[in-house]
Amino acid sequence: MQKLAIGMAKGGVGKTTTAINLAHGLALNGKTVLLVDCDTQGHCAKFMGVTAKHGLYEFITGHDRHGDPVQKMECLSSARHNIFLLSGGMMLVELTNWLHSHSEGKERILNQRLNPKEGMVDFVIFDCAPGWDILSVNILSTVNDILCPVGLEAANIEGVKDYVKYVDSAKQVNPDLNIKYILPTMFDTRTRQSHEILTQLKKRFGQIVLDPINKNVKVSESVGHKKTIFEYSNTSKGAQDYQNLVKRILSNGK
Repeated sequence: MQKLAIGMAKGGVGKTTTAINLAHGLALNGKTVLLVDCDTQGHCAKFMGVTAKHGLYEFITGHDRHGDPVQKMECLSSARHNIFLLSGGMMLVELTNWLHSHSEGKERILNQRLNPKEGMVDFVIFDCAPGWDILSVNILSTVNDILCPVGLEAANIEGVKDYVKYVDSAKQVNPDLNIKYILPTMFDTRTRQSHEILTQLKKRFGQIVLDPINKNVKVSESVGHKKTIFEYSNTSKGAQDYQNLVKRILSNGK
């Protein structure tokens, strides 16, 4: 079982789009995926057209907002064949407060309670919020590997630097944590800026920089239609880019 956090200190870089397309690409390759939405916006469910009664808050706390008990299996939504979703949303604000209420071990509660038995799922993918709080620390205590999407715009370089600092801080709780992949997104072959920032990323991070996700109207449209790129336009450049990402993840980065 591989656990992978998709995180970046800045929003608008394609984290959720990457999370749902990677999850579906892996599922289409016969892998069972648990997709965990850790953002108060709850975009994973919205982008995939899923209505979830319960989600991550109930899964971790064991109860709903009224205090009534909820079983873990009730919190899982079937998003697609081979994809189970733990949805996010505004209840994650309450989850953050709940985590803070614990005096000891609050940084590792997620790791203790979200630990599927070996063989149940092949991948656990966390779609992380851009902020930094106790839930973020819990996620990075649970995974060893991070995929960091970076939009190829000048402002996002600072976001990468900030996120590296977050990861270094989280290593105090999880020394095995590392940024395993840098995924350039929104690559526009027509602009000098895209090429220059891609060059900067390769110079700074070397071989962990993946092939970029090109700007592609089909990827944007797929979200509006509540479909993954593989469902909306399987022959598009966007689908090809995400298929390349899936292959890289399946080969464990090679």
